[in-house]
Amino acid sequence: MILILAFLLTFNAWPQAATNANSGYKTKEGRERVAKTLAASDRDGRQKPKELVAAMNLKKGETVVDLGTGVGYMLPYLSKAVGKSGKVIAQDIFEDFLKQAREAAAKGDLTNVEFLHGGDKDPKLAPDSADVVFTLDAYHHFDFPDLMLASISRALRSEGRLVVVDFYKSGFRDPNHIRLDLDDVVKEVESNGFRLVTKSDHQPGVQYIAVFKKK
Repeated sequence: MILILAFLLTFNAWPQAATNANSGYKTKEGRERVAKTLAASDRDGRQKPKELVAAMNLKKGETVVDLGTGVGYMLPYLSKAVGKSGKVIAQDIFEDFLKQAREAAAKGDLTNVEFLHGGDKDPKLAPDSADVVFTLDAYHHFDFPDLMLASISRALRSEGRLVVVDFYKSGFRDPNHIRLDLDDVVKEVESNGFRLVTKSDHQPGVQYIAVFKKK
């Protein structure tokens, strides 16, 4: 009985794969369907991007990573927040998403945005290269959170911040889609070399913002 309990505790400590969250991204057709929701005309009303950027307290001249940028929805807001002296690194693991993000940035004349094709175990960020790593509705897609967080930690400068914005399980149409709820996200991130600075609602009952720094 003791051995069984120890096994279960060890199993629960392992990172959880985002099986349900990532099923729709495995084909080009699936990603095309997702892209339509990411660029939906009514998204501003739900996502409140201006309020979100204000809550992140970005400063002119900073480098911010949009980790899991998708089709580049947040790029205009991030680009404006850090200004011409700053930089936005738009990162994603799917080239077809990055292609759409590049097109959107070119259309908006966002000259301070760079693009980066990363992987699901390593976002491919250069060490000591970012003031803020921001992930919007993407943390629950991490299949290998321990590896991703280690890479994010290396990429952040000494006073850098990791900003996780994601859904509460009860706030999403399919709770099984969300890998972990907020309290468990905090535990997971903190167990991988970070400390929680603040947490708050972004959309009450729907989305939260959790800000971390390296320990």
